[in-house]
Amino acid sequence: MTMSEQVTSISGPRIRPTTRSFPEPDRGATTARLLDELHRTEDENERKALRAEVVVLNMGVARAIAHRYRQRGLAEDDLVQAAYVGLVKAVNGFDPSHERDFLSYAVPTVTGEVKRYFRDFGWAVRPPRRVQELQGSIAKLSSELTQKLGRSPRPSEVAHHLGIDVESVIEALAADGAFTPASLDVPVGEDGSATLGDLMPEDDLDFASAEARVVLGPAVRALAPRDRRILELRFFQGWTQEQIAQDIGVTQMQVSRLLSRILKDLRAELA
Repeated sequence: MTMSEQVTSISGPRIRPTTRSFPEPDRGATTARLLDELHRTEDENERKALRAEVVVLNMGVARAIAHRYRQRGLAEDDLVQAAYVGLVKAVNGFDPSHERDFLSYAVPTVTGEVKRYFRDFGWAVRPPRRVQELQGSIAKLSSELTQKLGRSPRPSEVAHHLGIDVESVIEALAADGAFTPASLDVPVGEDGSATLGDLMPEDDLDFASAEARVVLGPAVRALAPRDRRILELRFFQGWTQEQIAQDIGVTQMQVSRLLSRILKDLRAELA
């Protein structure tokens, strides 16, 4: 379901910004009065009209919240519509009998809807849910610690305040670019003649063999001398089983069985 369809399903036609503006005290007082009328009347048509008026009156608040999350890889228009969805939910769920200011209820509701939209649609590479949630906690705490310390907090300081291990903080920070990964076509260098993709290293064809030698070395050295020679002739010299059989004085069938047994022993050693 698109964002436009979500808004339509909750509140009717797609919400559009209003050109009507209110000073903050008037907005708050008018909102409180409309919500009080909303919960007093039982006429459904009147309730619908009052809800729509409260939504339109507070759309500036929703846009301000959405504006905080701009330039993070999602279109701002979509973020604004997500904020409008949260505003509609806030209007529908608010109960003035609890003697709370509407904004104290609406702001967390709208913010949660925008964050939910990010969670569902904003990831170019989707990390685990725990990492997503931890990123939000780290971002909030980092802002507070930056003001308090006068510098960016270290991962260890963030971990201490959140009561988690440093590795979890580092993992969440490493996934921070999953919203807006860098393009490989970004120009780099003083003259911009190269791109980021040009600087990416190619696959090292020797890496796999080097890793295999490191892992297999101790296991191969533990083999009997004849077994090591069979491996060397077959996999390093490229000899056929018939050539190996002639070299060590056995039949070709025996070489096949020996190779199967040697490889089985190596697998068992590495398991």
